[in-house]
Amino acid sequence: MFQGSLVALVTPMVEDGSVDETSLRALVDWHVEQGTRAIVAVGTTGESATLDEQEHCRTMRLTVEYAAGRVPVIGGTGANSTREAIDLSQCAKEAGVDACLLVTPYYNKPTQQGLYLHHKAVAEAVDIPQILYNVPGRTACDMLPETVGRLSQVDNIVGIKEATGDLTRVDRIRELSGEDFCILSGDDATARELILLGGQGVISVTANVAPDLMQRVCEAALSGDRASAQELDARLSGLHKALFVEANPIPVKWALAEMGKIPKGIRLPLTWLSGEFEEPVRQAMRQAGAL
Repeated sequence: MFQGSLVALVTPMVEDGSVDETSLRALVDWHVEQGTRAIVAVGTTGESATLDEQEHCRTMRLTVEYAAGRVPVIGGTGANSTREAIDLSQCAKEAGVDACLLVTPYYNKPTQQGLYLHHKAVAEAVDIPQILYNVPGRTACDMLPETVGRLSQVDNIVGIKEATGDLTRVDRIRELSGEDFCILSGDDATARELILLGGQGVISVTANVAPDLMQRVCEAALSGDRASAQELDARLSGLHKALFVEANPIPVKWALAEMGKIPKGIRLPLTWLSGEFEEPVRQAMRQAGAL
């Protein structure tokens, strides 16, 4: 259903923290022009944790409106409350998204059975394609391949964003979930290899800054051209690291502001990039041809 470079889009804000809808439209247009294959609205990179529900729903709706059917839009609708995740997913469906992305419930550390029941409940409540999202480095919760396999049997759970960076999981998830289940990387540094191992693409932070090059890496990897994929990805290797020198999306928002794509807006408790990291991020951008 989804393949290639899917951008985990930032939510642009002005300096007082309010959402900049004009810049959001421009970003969507730019990604369409650059060949990004889908847009994820209001995920982790989109500061989902600091937008209230009304803002969350409006940003998803505007992203769908601005995309105008040119690329699919995936709404980030995960929450650590099952009821809230259902409400956000219903809102996303009403906004017209093509699928929802649901992070594992964070902070409260559910069991594997709890994870299964949570995602099953959301899927049964809202009839829209849903993608699981496993990022234990942020959630303190790791969805194991066996749980993914169980959830893959739910009709409208169609894939997973696997952000552990553990490439040994790809074969196990594929074995347990079947050939039609979509496996997407959530870790830019290992995305190329995940695709070469049989994954379908990446939900990418790096694609915010270098969308065309990220898509070209994915295309090469999807075609099995390891040499070309490695050569292209080498130009992005600095960004894969530099965009995480502080918590995402701090560095990527700074980079986009440096490119003139968005204003200097971010919400507390996140802060603007520390001065000591500006030059390393800038150097990585130059390496990727973004400056």
